[in-house]
Amino acid sequence: MSLHGRHRLLCVDSDADSFEMLSTLLKYSMIDSESASNAAQALSMSQVEPFDVYLLEAWLPDVDGFELCRQLRTSDPDTPIVFFSAAAYDADKRKAFQAGASEYVSKPDIDALLQSLSKHIPNVEMMV
Repeated sequence: MSLHGRHRLLCVDSDADSFEMLSTLLKYSMIDSESASNAAQALSMSQVEPFDVYLLEAWLPDVDGFELCRQLRTSDPDTPIVFFSAAAYDADKRKAFQAGASEYVSKPDIDALLQSLSKHIPNVEMMV
């Protein structure tokens, strides 16, 4: 949790529109969200200040979200990692869980995403 008493989420997705939509929804639930457009940027940000949850897309421009998940788990075994991805095949979901994901939600199911996040961010009621 940040110094301001708000929870922090890092959204890793190369689609800026997805982040804007999520950021708008999350601010009403007192969650500060930051974005990274690739894995390298996400790893760098995760080492500067901790986040309460990571939200990953499977398809990223540098390495895939599964590899990013593994790398995050190496330095941070406990923080929840939720995939919110257009990669909706069962094989993608299996890869995510094998990499250390806590949850997997297929885009564009916003209700399922908010429900998933509410499980991993304590004392937060998701507003829609």
